[in-house]
Amino acid sequence: MAEQRSGPYIWATWLSKVLVGDISCEWASWFKAHYKGYERVPSTFDMVTWQMNHTSLLNEVRDKIEADGVTVLTENQSYFNLRGGSGTVIGGKPDLVALGPDDTGTIYDIKTGQPRASDTAQVMIYMYALPYINQFRGRRFQGRLVYRDDRVVDIPADSVSDAFKSELFALIRRIADSQPARRVPSALECGMCDLTPNDCPDRIDAAPAEQIAEGGEF
Repeated sequence: MAEQRSGPYIWATWLSKVLVGDISCEWASWFKAHYKGYERVPSTFDMVTWQMNHTSLLNEVRDKIEADGVTVLTENQSYFNLRGGSGTVIGGKPDLVALGPDDTGTIYDIKTGQPRASDTAQVMIYMYALPYINQFRGRRFQGRLVYRDDRVVDIPADSVSDAFKSELFALIRRIADSQPARRVPSALECGMCDLTPNDCPDRIDAAPAEQIAEGGEF
């Protein structure tokens, strides 16, 4: 049974997908930010295989970085919780953080699926947050996404612009607000959401419609 949190807690990946429009329903993130211990829809995703593939690529990338004599922190070593002035906490866990010798660093995120805009947004949230964390305080981070097909996407440090932060903070405020955020139920999004009808009565479990309408004047 869902239990209300003592204060809003938002995981970075909930923000990144909504921020770039991969997910339109802000309510799911709002609910998770305000409640914990909720029932989850059983997943059909092969988590074991995904974790093995992800770990294998992560280890490969880490070994290459360390071969150049660079200090690298892995996942739990760079786990963070950052509280804002409003009291809202955002949390995250970058895959790899490579520390440069001159108060710089690179945040790596390892992806085994197809590239998405939310991948970049996720790393940009890390780039914003980590300089506030004690062990990284004052560092200036760039980002790098590494995909299974050897594709690499670099994210410059100045990508975390005032415009980006303005959009991020506005979303955080909506998710953290005491008033529920907007629900946008659809078969596609609900099919990827782990909230059950017990907590989200608007959930749509039917398969996405593939009907083709007729009558277009073209």
